[in-house]
Amino acid sequence: MRQRDTAGTAAVSTAEPATTTAATTTSGAEGSLKRVSITFWQGVAMIFGTNIGAGILSLPYGMREGGFTALVIALVLSGFLTTCSMLYVAEVALRTRKPMQLAGLARRYIGQAGSWLVFAGVLVNGYGAMIAYSTGSGEILSNLLGISPTLGSLIFLIPGITVIWFGLHATGRSEQLITTTMLIICLSLVAWTLFGPGIDIANLTYFKPYFIIPIVNLTVFAFLAQYIVPELARGLAEHNPRMLPRAIVTGMVATGTLLALIPLSALGLMGHDGLTPVVTLGWGQQLGPVAYYLANIFAALAMLTSFWALGLTLHTNILDRFNLQESNYRHRAISIAAACLVPFAIGLIGLAGFVSALGYAGAFAGAVMAVVPVLMLTRARRTGDLEPAWQAGWVAHPAIRIAMITVFTGAFVYSLLTIIGLVPNGWT
Repeated sequence: MRQRDTAGTAAVSTAEPATTTAATTTSGAEGSLKRVSITFWQGVAMIFGTNIGAGILSLPYGMREGGFTALVIALVLSGFLTTCSMLYVAEVALRTRKPMQLAGLARRYIGQAGSWLVFAGVLVNGYGAMIAYSTGSGEILSNLLGISPTLGSLIFLIPGITVIWFGLHATGRSEQLITTTMLIICLSLVAWTLFGPGIDIANLTYFKPYFIIPIVNLTVFAFLAQYIVPELARGLAEHNPRMLPRAIVTGMVATGTLLALIPLSALGLMGHDGLTPVVTLGWGQQLGPVAYYLANIFAALAMLTSFWALGLTLHTNILDRFNLQESNYRHRAISIAAACLVPFAIGLIGLAGFVSALGYAGAFAGAVMAVVPVLMLTRARRTGDLEPAWQAGWVAHPAIRIAMITVFTGAFVYSLLTIIGLVPNGWT
C-alpha cells in the first residue's frame, strides 16, 4: 500500500513493506564502507555544499543574455529533473543491504561495464571540480591575505583533506557549520544590495527565450549532485530512512533558491553590461570594501564545502570500486591521495590541456547520470535485497524518466557542439 508523504515532499511515497525493511536489516551488512549516522540537517548541508561551488560564481554572467526569467525557468526545469534523479538513487540505495557508492550500486544492478562507466563519470566530474577549487581557492586567498596563490592553495588544502580523512560524520558536521555561515553571508549581501544601492527592476524584466537552452545547460551541471546521495543513504538509512528524500528535496530547494538570489541581486544592481565573469568581483566592488571581502569569503567557503563533498564522494567511490576498507588507514590514505592530492597537484602544476579535457568530459559525466539512475531503479525494484521503508512515488513515472534522459542528454550534446563550434551565435 502507498500513501503520500505528508511531511514535506509530495514526490515521495511511503511503502509499508511486506518483508524486512532497510531500517532494520542493514546492521552488520557492511562492505568496504561502514555505516555512520548523520542528522537530517547535515544531509541537507551536504547537498547544498556539493552544489554551491565554483559554478555559482559564474552563473550570473552565463545567464545575462537570457535574463532573470529565463534563469528561473531553467532552474525549475533542471532542478526538478535532477531532484527526481537523486530520489531514484536514494531508493536504489535503500533497496541494497550493504552501503555502496554509485559505482558499487551500478555493479550490483547493471553489471561491471555500467560500474566502470559510472566510476569514470564520478572521477571525471570530481577531478574537473577539484582542479578548479585548487586554483580558484589559491587566487581568492591570495587576494584576501596578500599571499602567493600557491600558498593560498596549500592553506585551503589543509582543512579540505583533514575533514575528509575523518569521514562522513566529520564532513556532515563541517558542512552544516560552513553552509550556515555561507547562508548568513549571502543573505547579508542580498539585503545590503536591496536596502543599500537597490536594484533596477528593468535589469530583471527583459526576457529572451532563445537563451533558455544554453542556460539550462549551465543549470543542469550546477545541480549535478547525484554522487553524494549514497553518502546520505549511508548516514540516514539505518535510523531515519524516511528523512533521506526530505533531505534531498530540502537541499535542492535551498540550492535553487540561492542560485536564483545571487543572480537576482547582482543583475538587478549592475545590469547586463556590469556583470563580471566571477560575480563576487563586480558585486563586491559595487557595494564597497567590506562587501568585497565578504563576497570573496563566501566564494572561498563555497569552494571548501564542494571540495569536502566531492572529495569524500571520490574517496568512497575509490574504496568501493577497488574493494578497499575504510577502516584500514593505509587504504584510506591511498584513496584520499588519489581523490584529493592528484587533482590538486594537476591544478597547481597548471596542465591546461588536461584541465580543458576534463572540462569537456564533464558533459559525459552528466550524460551518464541521465541514464544510469533510471536503469538502476528499474533493476533494483526487481532484484533488490530489501523492501525499502521508503520509495519514489509519481516522480518515477515513465514520462518524467523520458524527460530526464532527454534534457540531460541534450546538455551533453550541447557541450559537444560547443567544443566543435556548431553552437549558434550568442549561445556560447
